[in-house]
Amino acid sequence: MLDVVELLARPGNEQLRFSDVVRELGLNQATAHAILKTLCDRGWVSRDPATKTFTLGPALAVVAARTDAVRSLAHAARGAAIRISAEVGYAGCVVERFDDSLVMTAFAGHDASAPAGLPGDRIPYAPPFGVAFAAWDTSDSQRAWIERGGSNADCARRLELVLARTRERGFDVDWTTPALAQAAQLVGTLHSDEMPAPVRQIIDQLLAEFTTIGYLSDDDPGRARQPVATIAAPVFDHHRRVALILAVHPLCALTRRQVQSIGKRLTRETAALSRF
Repeated sequence: MLDVVELLARPGNEQLRFSDVVRELGLNQATAHAILKTLCDRGWVSRDPATKTFTLGPALAVVAARTDAVRSLAHAARGAAIRISAEVGYAGCVVERFDDSLVMTAFAGHDASAPAGLPGDRIPYAPPFGVAFAAWDTSDSQRAWIERGGSNADCARRLELVLARTRERGFDVDWTTPALAQAAQLVGTLHSDEMPAPVRQIIDQLLAEFTTIGYLSDDDPGRARQPVATIAAPVFDHHRRVALILAVHPLCALTRRQVQSIGKRLTRETAALSRF
């Protein structure tokens, strides 16, 4: 049932037909009909009798209004993402962690400038994703995050340096383009232990490269040419744990000075939010 609500909430899915819901979620028609009828009866979903399309219903407006009150930090972070996006001219977003997944819960900017993934999509909390969370986590949690990136020892050492440099800098800088991010997600879904040894070795090597390819050292000459995918900074809760991250997605090459300027702008916002 929640899958249907999340499907309709995704950008571009504001008006789906019954057959679209069945196809997108892989449901049989009887199950889809029962779910949609229940959601319509409760007002969570509305059906247009003329176009026979489904949209989110009015009952969700009540939930949304209550959510803003209960999740005040996330609501404030969404406002910060909108401000920063308008100021720097690049897409901004808010990312939150739920167990071992990361979810973009707010997005500001033009669709053409969107990073890989859409609001509501879940991506694994594993390298190369979630550096701004892991950099301020406990040593044990950092080790667990690194191990999710594979068993390559050189890759692990490189990731340890990435986390240390991110914490020192105060914000994360990632050159992992949307295409590389999608490739990393795809490779990460393959279970190398079920593959023949030669294929397993190739998969492990690919995962190691995808995991660290987006993190360039401060003196790497490639920084001037490679498009910056994400600049992200953490927002802390009152226990000094990372509650969420605020990010900007330039998706273009930036000078070191430009990166620093955006990073400082982000950290001013995140510092204010951390005192929220």
